[in-house]
Amino acid sequence: MNLNKVLKAILVAVPVMTLAACSSTSSTSADDANASRAQQVTETVQVETAEPVISPAEQMRQKLEALRQENTIYFDFDRSTIRPEFVEVLEAHGTFLRANPSVRVTIEGHSDERGTPEYNIALGERRAQAVVSYLQNLGVSGGQLSTVSYGEEKPVDRSRTETGFAKNRRAVLVY
Repeated sequence: MNLNKVLKAILVAVPVMTLAACSSTSSTSADDANASRAQQVTETVQVETAEPVISPAEQMRQKLEALRQENTIYFDFDRSTIRPEFVEVLEAHGTFLRANPSVRVTIEGHSDERGTPEYNIALGERRAQAVVSYLQNLGVSGGQLSTVSYGEEKPVDRSRTETGFAKNRRAVLVY
């Protein structure tokens, strides 16, 4: 009976030991292979963040907001000619308006307080028309543009200095 128990124990122990020996050997080599593959993957994979997709309406709103930041054209005393430093600003507005034919803009003409009210209204109108002409020469449709002259009625700077007068001699693009 003792012999029977020993034989049963050996019959059970031998296969268990064989499986344990095989699994530990292949497990170690498998673990090493997995570790080396993980290291290779870690070394070669680059992760980049995806930029959120901006809708066309949001893109147009952002461009319009940027243009509203630079929407004033200043003029010399008693002049209605576009100064060279404002060409780039007008070209940006022209590009936007050509790309978005449904957008309309009003150009407000202003002057400083020197001169009669009638003369200043006419000067403000000439300044607004100079901006309209420039934009039309860039290819902007006349239907997108309208003008209004305020003359000396809406000053930005009420000081009676040359700096204040210079700030008031302007045309403003209002979307």
